[in-house]
Amino acid sequence: MSNPYYVTGAERAEKVGDLFGAIARRYDLLNDVLSLGLHRRWKRRVVELASIGPGGRALDLCCGTGDISFALAARGAVVTGLDFSQAMLEIAEARSFKIRNPKSDLSAKASATAEVRNPKFMQGDAMKVPFSDASFDAVTIGYGLRNLASWEAGLREMLRVTKPGGRLVVLDFGKPANALWRGTYFLFLRMVVPVMGLMFCGNASAYAYILESLKQYPGQAGVAAKMRDLGLANVSTINLMGGAMGINVGEKPRG
Repeated sequence: MSNPYYVTGAERAEKVGDLFGAIARRYDLLNDVLSLGLHRRWKRRVVELASIGPGGRALDLCCGTGDISFALAARGAVVTGLDFSQAMLEIAEARSFKIRNPKSDLSAKASATAEVRNPKFMQGDAMKVPFSDASFDAVTIGYGLRNLASWEAGLREMLRVTKPGGRLVVLDFGKPANALWRGTYFLFLRMVVPVMGLMFCGNASAYAYILESLKQYPGQAGVAAKMRDLGLANVSTINLMGGAMGINVGEKPRG
């Protein structure tokens, strides 16, 4: 049976919007459960690889609830987080309010992050980024490129809005090179992840979507090849968990 959230073509954005609207409230919790909290470490790695310092301008595409955006801002960057899902952005804004107003939430976490600069969040399409060419020193995307109707178009937009010498960093589910591990990993995505989605979100299809979308995505090797085709320099790939996750990095040439 086909997944109700996975379609190709013009309806892709609407279906992805429906998906994230359905899981937004439990999105962060289930990320922690499924990755045993490791996704936070991977996102910190993305920020390190973006190599942006105080005052630099960063764009975090498909920002979701803001994990990467807040981490970039903590480094002193001026950050814009863009996402198609209003439901996800509302959670990011709520987190931002707690950070800016720590006394409104007595939790240790909110108080401990009170010094973080507040990113600006906005709704938008990662395939039609509403900024002019060469606007940002770094552009990141975490678990979003795979969800676009055209991941290639998304990568081209990332390149367009990056300044010469700036970095593009992509984090997403990967395709392990080892056939045995890849089969085991895909079985986990097929059998276990939807059950966890049902238990924690009441929605198995939203998490069965991960495997469906990954089947049509080239994984880290394909993204690296496309980065080279687009003329990016110093392209590198970092495999996490044996390639179950991948980070792609490339630099926009100065010349």
